Parts: sequence; structure tokens; C-alpha cells
Amino acid sequence: QEQLVESGGGVVPAGGSLRLSCAVSESLFNTRAMGWYRQRPGKRRDLVAQISTGGNTNYVDSVKGRFTISRDTAKRTVDLQMNSLQFEDTAMYYCSPMGLGIWGQGTQVTVSS
Repeated sequence: QEQLVESGGGVVPAGGSLRLSCAVSESLFNTRAMGWYRQRPGKRRDLVAQISTGGNTNYVDSVKGRFTISRDTAKRTVDLQMNSLQFEDTAMYYCSPMGLGIWGQGTQVTVSS
């Protein structure tokens, strides 16, 4: 059974929106804070947003006010709503439980200028 499955990426014009979703195994979802990361070509993988098991959230400055991370307990997903997308948001996006180094296959987001 896969522990993390990301979906929702695609190609969107600048200013548009996308909603990413990460299906999480039960053991991880119930016990770990979760993060959304992104990796631009030739760059390192960086944390974009994180959410605790209790719903507390933190964001990197570049996405504050544009991105919203949330947990859906019924679906066991961690979602990332991305609004006002910019060309610089183009990247492969991954969700991961904080501190474990476990990764899914990622989902590509491409923002056209």
C-alpha cells in the first residue's frame, strides 16, 4: 500500500488556481504533522506549507496569503489550495510527513506566463 499519493497538478495560466491533494496512509495521517514541499528544476526541495495534527499551519513567506494547507479527516487527505499562481510557483510538488523523509511520486505544477 502506498503511503503518499499526490494529485491535482497541471498547467495553469499566471493568476490561476490549482488544488493539490495528497492521500495519506492511516498511520501517518493520524500521528504526523504533514508538509507540502516543492522542487524547481536544478534546485533543492523546499518546504512550502505545513500543518500539525491539530490543524496549526505555517507557510513560507513567498506563498503566504496565496496558498492554504488543510487536512480532511474523512478523506484522509492533506490538500494545498493554490491561488494567484505565479510563474515562480512552477515546480514538482510533494507531500511528506514532517521529519521522516518519506516521499510520494509528486505532482507537477506548471504556471504559464
